[in-house]
Amino acid sequence: MSDEQLLEEARRVRQNAYAPYSQFRVGAAVLTKNGEIHSGANVENSSFGLTICAERVALYCAISQGERDLAKLALVSDREDPAIPCGACCQVLSEFNPDMEIVCANLEGLVKKFRLKELLPNSFKMKRR
Repeated sequence: MSDEQLLEEARRVRQNAYAPYSQFRVGAAVLTKNGEIHSGANVENSSFGLTICAERVALYCAISQGERDLAKLALVSDREDPAIPCGACCQVLSEFNPDMEIVCANLEGLVKKFRLKELLPNSFKMKRR
């Protein structure tokens, strides 16, 4: 799957964002290693701490559908400089693939690419029992 196809899904779902406080609408799409796409938009809450980022919505959608092998995340926002995942999202994503490719874009088509380990080089890891 091309980056542009994944970004198009993130652009599409961005329209569903619920952002009445910040007006900062974000869409994300996660690509699994078997080619499935799961998407999500940010959802704000008047109790700001309960707001959830688009990246985690997309990730949790994939996980709830039984997916664990994640390859890539696309993120679209309307910022001049494409937004990148916040630290909390990077930490959650690193649980599933610390080398995940991250493709960030704005609505004008500017694209920036990263590896998750570049954005969060020292993620927290707990030993599994």
